[in-house]
Amino acid sequence: MDSQLVDLPKGGFVYDNCRRNANLSKLSDLPFKMTKTGTTLAAVTFDGGIVLGADTRTTEGSIIASGCCEKIHYIADNIYCCGAGTAADTHQVTRMVSSQIELHRLNTGRKPRVITALRLLKQHLFKYQGHIGAACILGGVDNFGPHLYGVYPHGSSDKVPYTTMGSGSLASMAVLETKYRPDLSREDAMELVRQAILAGVFNDLYSGTGVDLCVITSKGTEFLRRYDVANVKGVRARSYLPKPGTTKCTKSEVKRIEYEVVSTRVIRDMEEREPMVM
Repeated sequence: MDSQLVDLPKGGFVYDNCRRNANLSKLSDLPFKMTKTGTTLAAVTFDGGIVLGADTRTTEGSIIASGCCEKIHYIADNIYCCGAGTAADTHQVTRMVSSQIELHRLNTGRKPRVITALRLLKQHLFKYQGHIGAACILGGVDNFGPHLYGVYPHGSSDKVPYTTMGSGSLASMAVLETKYRPDLSREDAMELVRQAILAGVFNDLYSGTGVDLCVITSKGTEFLRRYDVANVKGVRARSYLPKPGTTKCTKSEVKRIEYEVVSTRVIRDMEEREPMVM
């Protein structure tokens, strides 16, 4: 790869936002809450391809920020990356890797390899020593077949036939370890990933709403938005607002509250000022 097209790793940390964050923290006694994806991610390999899956819930502490977040990020036509952790970090890191991969494709005129995207992602995360909150599942199909990697915030990675990531990964991994087979078909792999994501949704408070799937093969990529809906909002059978007069008033009391009216006059022009006496 041409070194001019790649952001070469630099030593040390970048403290560009430290002063900004310090000034923002002085504006309030309460700490700022970052939007986090919470997340249940799962992915499996099957005969000829990869299936990536993710839930669609983002949280800010104990508050559900959104129920329609896309956690499966585009890297290239044949490579996608699922992200868990801080929403801003996962979004910006995958955008950076995607732009570098596109420059590499234009420079070489070849279909990008999954190992190239993995190298860029690992080097960037390792440079910041885990301070970038992005735990990723990178998957794709190139000339050497399907590849699936788990990438951790500190920059380490492993190549696996199936993996999970996120706060709901334990429940999701239990499903994959029980039902995974090396000879899965495309439909069986999609169903297995769906069940794994649902297991995380129903066992983790920070995962929920829906299930997104991405199927990558040598013939192309199919992104299935809202493949399944895990939590459907209930509909009220009737109105629970009582009519006026339903509750009987047995006693009423009126109290007089004394208050003082303070009038403030704002001087807008210099002509309205009173002359100064020396």
